[in-house]
Amino acid sequence: MNIPITYIKVNKIGNLSSKWFDNKKLLVTRISGRVNLSDVLKWENSLNQALLEIQDNDIFKIYVNLFGLKAKDVETHKKFRNIIPVTLSKYGWRVGYLDLFEEANDLKLSYTRGIRCLGAAHVHQDKSKINKYQFFFEKDNEAYFHNPILASKWINELKLEQ
Repeated sequence: MNIPITYIKVNKIGNLSSKWFDNKKLLVTRISGRVNLSDVLKWENSLNQALLEIQDNDIFKIYVNLFGLKAKDVETHKKFRNIIPVTLSKYGWRVGYLDLFEEANDLKLSYTRGIRCLGAAHVHQDKSKINKYQFFFEKDNEAYFHNPILASKWINELKLEQ
């Protein structure tokens, strides 16, 4: 797959990494390709490290790029699917698609170091799933995409309002 230069320039990170852009108040995280449990744990660590770069009592938006992700086994899939919802719940954010899962009803929101997530763009290659999520769970500050370039554009243009 050829990734357009504009996409690489905006989100210059590897396939298992996360990066904080303080000037944009944007956290970009990406995991793609065929991954195993070790890969997912490395990605989770990169996400947690990027979150540590955000100043106390600050705000942020997040671009979650899972385009091209394929877990090698069920254990890996189970581990990775919880990382974003659980992590973001620690920053006051409830991912919209959690409404699909009754077991997520008790997920508590908190504000780690006073930091708040105020917007999210999610990308995945499964067009039918993403279209469903977009139809049912889209909000002014949360959207679902199957095109990484459109997601990047949307999240970069999203204004954060406290």
